[in-house]
Amino acid sequence: MVGLGPRKPPSRKGSMADMPKDLLQEIKWLEELFTVPTAKLKEITTHFVAELTKGLTVEGGSIPMNPTWCMSYPTGYETGTFLALDMGGTNLRVCEITLTDKKSEFDIIQSKYRMPEELKTGEADELWEYIADCLQQFLSSHHPDEKIDEMHLGFTFSYPATQNYIDHGILQTWTKGFDIDGVEGENVVPMFKTALEKRGVPIKLTALINDTTGTLIASAYTDTAIKIGCIFGTGCNAAYMEDCGSIPKLAHMNLPPDTPMAINCEWGAFDNENKVLPRTPYDIIVDKESPRPGQQSFEKMIAGLYLGEIFRLVLLDLHDNKEVHIFEEQNLDKLRKAYTLDSSFLSLIEEDPFENLSEVQFLFQNKLGISATRPELELIRRLAELIGTRAARLSACGVAAIAKKKNFETCHVGADGSVFNKYPHFKARGAQALYEILDWPAKKSKKAEDPIEILAAEDGSGVGAALIAALTMKRVKEGNMAGIEHPENYR
Repeated sequence: MVGLGPRKPPSRKGSMADMPKDLLQEIKWLEELFTVPTAKLKEITTHFVAELTKGLTVEGGSIPMNPTWCMSYPTGYETGTFLALDMGGTNLRVCEITLTDKKSEFDIIQSKYRMPEELKTGEADELWEYIADCLQQFLSSHHPDEKIDEMHLGFTFSYPATQNYIDHGILQTWTKGFDIDGVEGENVVPMFKTALEKRGVPIKLTALINDTTGTLIASAYTDTAIKIGCIFGTGCNAAYMEDCGSIPKLAHMNLPPDTPMAINCEWGAFDNENKVLPRTPYDIIVDKESPRPGQQSFEKMIAGLYLGEIFRLVLLDLHDNKEVHIFEEQNLDKLRKAYTLDSSFLSLIEEDPFENLSEVQFLFQNKLGISATRPELELIRRLAELIGTRAARLSACGVAAIAKKKNFETCHVGADGSVFNKYPHFKARGAQALYEILDWPAKKSKKAEDPIEILAAEDGSGVGAALIAALTMKRVKEGNMAGIEHPENYR
């Protein structure tokens, strides 16, 4: 059978026959600007591998490569009841997860609590006491007449943190709209424990985790082919298992070299030095006007928080350039507002099923007060495709880099996040990029799996947190105290 070659994700360029010459030239220029060819993908991936390796050394690099002290994959036969706490930017989620004696099966009950906006910029004590109150409410609601012995908790704290132990986490910097004095540079665990003790909540913190590590472990619980966990959402990140012998910055701990250690890459910071990423003038503006210029360079090109802003800046530039006639005599006040568009706006543009782009036209009128002409709608569609495609292709470089570093010829990748789950064609475009970077042979049938398949992940911040708590309890009972700050919490 003749090989099918790479898959081509659907393209909806529409008819360009009636496009004014100036707009047609701009579209061609934008295509050159935002298209990342195979050779460039390979160059980025090679540099990515070097930076992953560098992050594991004492010198470090832009990518922190944080050891997590999660030191094994689940077997699928973990048992016990654990709490999981997921502290997000909008909600606080509390789960009680019972890992059953049936392989890879669990029961879950959960409640969500709103994270009040005023807490995000208030006092640290107020934040931790509110979280303790929510945990107390959860236990009272689901165990109203029971005397509860101390329950073990996995805490998903998805903010950049340095972990010298699994029950320890020094906040590097607040994200997701939080800006509370006195927490950055401090270990958050004692603050959390003090609030629990003050309320008499019978909970012991067993593991502090990042959602990406949780995604890796939760996905591996139900699929033994999982080797990488990724988040492609508002931000981006990845985790995988590294041998301790390949982590020079842990050499002083004399851990057995073949012992696995989950690494939270924090790869949004890849190429902060601007050596290989094909940044456009618009990417440079996004970075320059961000709260932390020069940081998170990779994330600013591929994550959901930034895709709509890149799109907005391009459209504004086209309008303000007098040689291009776009949105003439239209009020662009709404379009001039930074971050007024997010990745869901681009998703809706790409999802428009109509050849006349009537839904895109309605979207621009309704959201921005702009009446777009047919040629302008064609340009809008093509620009959204270009930005979305570039994000998916660059995302694949990180996956390919881990695969190359670890010599994974075949594996599954568990991926979560709004961009991965909801952005049209993101998965197909990412798969196409992996095909190009890793030089896979042509597929023999349409149904054949790719050697490295990126699949929807399991619940990393809930089930993953509970599993990591269970795995930590198990290894402590076996006498492995590496990465444990407070052994008394595990008795």
